[in-house]
Amino acid sequence: MSRLVVVSNRVPVPDKAGNPPAGGLAVALHAALKERGGIWMGWSGKSTGEAEPGPLSIMNNGAIQYALTDLTDRDVAEYYNGFANRVLWPICHCRIDLAEYARREMAGYFRVNRLFADRLVPLLRPDDVIWVHDYHLIPLAEELRRRGVQNRIGFFLHIPWPPADVFFSVPVYESILRGLASYDVVGFQTDYDVDNFAACLRREGSGDRIGGGRFRAYGRSFIAADFPIGMETAEFAELAEDAAHDRRIREMARSMQGRDLLIGVDRLDYSKGIPERIAAYEAFLKGNPEFQDKVVYLQVTPKSRSEVPEYAAMQENVASLAGRLNGSLGSLDWVPMRYINRSLRRPLLAGLYRMAKVGLVTPLRDGMNLVAKEFVAAQDPANPGVLVLSRFAGAARELDSALLINPHDAEGTGRAIARALSMPLAERKERWEHMMKRLLSHDVTHWCADYLSHLEPQRPTLVPEPAPAA
Repeated sequence: MSRLVVVSNRVPVPDKAGNPPAGGLAVALHAALKERGGIWMGWSGKSTGEAEPGPLSIMNNGAIQYALTDLTDRDVAEYYNGFANRVLWPICHCRIDLAEYARREMAGYFRVNRLFADRLVPLLRPDDVIWVHDYHLIPLAEELRRRGVQNRIGFFLHIPWPPADVFFSVPVYESILRGLASYDVVGFQTDYDVDNFAACLRREGSGDRIGGGRFRAYGRSFIAADFPIGMETAEFAELAEDAAHDRRIREMARSMQGRDLLIGVDRLDYSKGIPERIAAYEAFLKGNPEFQDKVVYLQVTPKSRSEVPEYAAMQENVASLAGRLNGSLGSLDWVPMRYINRSLRRPLLAGLYRMAKVGLVTPLRDGMNLVAKEFVAAQDPANPGVLVLSRFAGAARELDSALLINPHDAEGTGRAIARALSMPLAERKERWEHMMKRLLSHDVTHWCADYLSHLEPQRPTLVPEPAPAA
């Protein structure tokens, strides 16, 4: 069996006991690497200042070798904070208004991908299978091909792929498309993303589907398909059940004084629709006054990319909205919304999900959103809560028994919240069972195996360019 080489922007390094960090992706890829041996390469998260990065930092853990590279301050500013997170991220989430283009940052993005390629090539063996993750490293395969690498190389995009008119606003969009065509397998979260990608190629006249999940573009044949990422469903369900006995969960339940809990858990990001969600909750309370003093909405929102101005402004906005809501509708013994602006440990989150009557997952746009799947997996089978889910999250393509909403429609989302709180037990159980069945059969291990089964067949043949007209 050939080795697996995983490349990602950041590497979840195991603890001193050799255990991978919590979370489905890290656990699944760690298991695949452990089974067949291999390398996980990426940025260390450290900066060397103005000095050039030193050699790779190598850490061995059984059959797995972790290879970490530092970056310079310039690299971090241009590649990570710049082009990746101030161009590609907003564009892929259909926020052209927030994208800030600078030629210097675009150059930095491609420069760091060349650095990754230069550092990876000496580590490779001829039969290694390479799996690259996410939008930070789209050009990596093309850089490896330029260095003579003939290995099978796959790519998986964890965020959405935008419609053609949105994507074409990126000045170097053709370089990005050409970079994706250098892979053997390009994985997206949903069939909608694949359709958007196909439309980009077709509109430019640079490629199209050729049948059977295959595409031809820029002189190459490759697979592009949807591989919806899963989670460690059974393990998370067990974690949630155990968390019910946690002292902090019992204290939280006592503090609720018999009120129903609604929960939202999101990284602080403009794509998550948190201000819109607060507005929908306010519309629900005003439109259904009988629920006032009967419910509490808990929003857990760890800080994110605070060095990017848009995120700092959003942090202030969300805190202000929460304060205004509590000030206008709260009473001496009831606070409508509890807002936590920091991370909570995974076992505690699992227990909170299980306690909640309603899960609010309402992004304006999201590649998948594993919080939706975690909420479902955490529920008590005898008395499950209801998932209120944005139809613009990739998870909506699988979890169609949730109450699907338009996050831009505050009153419509408010009505969905009221319906969720009033839903009979029999309907709640039927909806939950349908979704849980899907999550158990399509967990993160299934996702990993499914993707690799497409990456490992015989390398596709090069499609020759058309002969020039006589």
